[in-house]
Amino acid sequence: MLDTTRVQKELVECNRDTAISGVSIDLHDGANLTHLCGSISGPLGTPYEGGTFIIDIQLPSDYPFEPPKMQFITRVWHPNISSQNGAICLDILKDQWSPALTLKTALLSLQALLSAPAPDDPQDAVVAQQYLRDYQKFVGTARHWTDTFAKIATVGIDEKVSKLVEMGFPEELARSVLEAVKGDENAALEKLCSG
Repeated sequence: MLDTTRVQKELVECNRDTAISGVSIDLHDGANLTHLCGSISGPLGTPYEGGTFIIDIQLPSDYPFEPPKMQFITRVWHPNISSQNGAICLDILKDQWSPALTLKTALLSLQALLSAPAPDDPQDAVVAQQYLRDYQKFVGTARHWTDTFAKIATVGIDEKVSKLVEMGFPEELARSVLEAVKGDENAALEKLCSG
């Protein structure tokens, strides 16, 4: 059975120093502790710098004795992350998991993985081959994917906020919700309408 007390403590601990660590975790649907949403900032000095990467986190019923199931929701160009479905190849999410590890250490490990890819143990063979054979092209592609999928588009945000304000939503709320959903108007409207 899921240790809910531990999970709640881990959420508080993870979100305590988000500005420093660059990682955070929220409840996915507001109440269910088994389905979480993680966020990691792209590490400085990498093609992922400036991006915010969203990770779907599913906790098995016997967590922390079994590893969390994590998958990138944000598309990312990386040898150890599937460019198709966000699956992650990382030992601590598989056979090297220990109950001494936490959700925060798992997210920090994903952040470290962005800094130090392991192309010899790939999740995505195409990306790994590009990394090994044409590193500059890999960096350019990874940067492009970060710009396209992991950065909030500030261009057009003001127009989207104006549309939501015209619908009767407060400007500050509209802006913060749009930023939270990376500028996706439909997702913002759905979130605003659901309360």
